Amino acid sequence: MYNSVIASGVLAWLVAQIIKTVLYAVKSDKVVYERLVGAGGMPSSHTSMVIASLIAVGRAQGISSTVFGVMFIFACIVIYDAMGVRYAAGQHAKALNKINDTIFDDNVSDTGSKQNKVPKKLKELLGHTPLEVVGGAIVGIIIGILIPVKG
Repeated sequence: MYNSVIASGVLAWLVAQIIKTVLYAVKSDKVVYERLVGAGGMPSSHTSMVIASLIAVGRAQGISSTVFGVMFIFACIVIYDAMGVRYAAGQHAKALNKINDTIFDDNVSDTGSKQNKVPKKLKELLGHTPLEVVGGAIVGIIIGILIPVKG
């Protein structure tokens, strides 16, 4: 059983995650395997997945179909969430981590031990910049065009 919409979306997500992992490794000089499944970073795998799926639906059902219309709205919501809400949450996490670092660095006793338990760092890579979304869209377009479609 073959579903071109699922195949396109999953392959686009996988390709974006691999690209993200490689780019992160080049930038930081270390391989972080969490990047294979983690959110945030370049390119946006959420965007690549929904754009590839959108294109597959358009190719299989036509751009005037109801399914394409629903998929288009869904893609807009996912991309808006990635650039807006999740990006802002990541920026808030970054600020809170900085505040915690300041508070707990200043809270060291004479013996050099921390007086209070240091809170766990919040995850900062949650959302995407517009450039990361464009990168994800490019991956999604390429995969959506390349994957064979069966109606």
